[in-house]
Amino acid sequence: MSDQELTVRQARAADREAVVAFTESTWPERGDDYIPRVFEEWVATDGPTQRTFVLDAGDDIAGICQGVLLSDHEAWAQGMRVNPSYRGRRASPRLTSAVFDWAREQGATVCRNMVFSWNAAGLGQSRSVGFDPRTEFRWATPDPDADAAGPDGLRVVADPDTAWTAWHRSTGRDHLVGLALASGESWALSELTLERLHEAAADERALAIVDGDGVRGMTFRVRTGEHETEEGPERFAEYGVGVWDDAAAARALFAAVSRDAAELGVDRTRVLIPETVRHVSDVAAARVGFSDEPDFVLEADLSGE
Repeated sequence: MSDQELTVRQARAADREAVVAFTESTWPERGDDYIPRVFEEWVATDGPTQRTFVLDAGDDIAGICQGVLLSDHEAWAQGMRVNPSYRGRRASPRLTSAVFDWAREQGATVCRNMVFSWNAAGLGQSRSVGFDPRTEFRWATPDPDADAAGPDGLRVVADPDTAWTAWHRSTGRDHLVGLALASGESWALSELTLERLHEAAADERALAIVDGDGVRGMTFRVRTGEHETEEGPERFAEYGVGVWDDAAAARALFAAVSRDAAELGVDRTRVLIPETVRHVSDVAAARVGFSDEPDFVLEADLSGE
């Protein structure tokens, strides 16, 4: 089959069997891929701010990728998977170009994606199609605990303006280039603005750590939800970002998250944190768990031709 016989088009419900066939064992040593679980929803919810693309090979599907518009100028690319039978056939560049073109048509000037740091093939693929390194983050996972206590002298205020001051001043914001978890899309990062923080506070909660000298840290809850596990349903809470001044402020911040999560009755949490030696070691000093490896965010500039 020649390259010309591979055609990019919008995904259809009828593509599910072919897509599942090459995505259900993407990373067998690291667990199941999420694409088979979400494909039907992706197709059903495609619209002005979301488009799922496949590479049609006639009687087979050679690849899949989805583009999502996160704001008036930010797009997110996710779910890039190539059918092993079609590797070396420029499947990834074709799909990426389709996402970039679609995003530009929606007014986006930038498109980002996220790649697990252990995914060497995904990192190389992203760089080869136009994504450049942007930042890295890790997940902190404080346990829900109604009795969690932070250091004396530090208190928690549920105020988005105070939280914004902490964010705006933090070195963590600089490392993350102003990005935090997006409200409407799992695993996606977008620019955190004061307006977004107010919206999150209204829908969920924004928290700031303060003392007599001023603000010392912040976080905001971006979503709560539930999913099925082998043991049954599990409720979770996700916090869009966590930044703080020092180890004491970190202990206060994660104690606040633990109490907040306990009030919600969730089973687990995760908080996006900057991937720096200080931030990760502060989490460890606070006796809070964190993910084994960081995740990388890459970015493509769509403002040119």
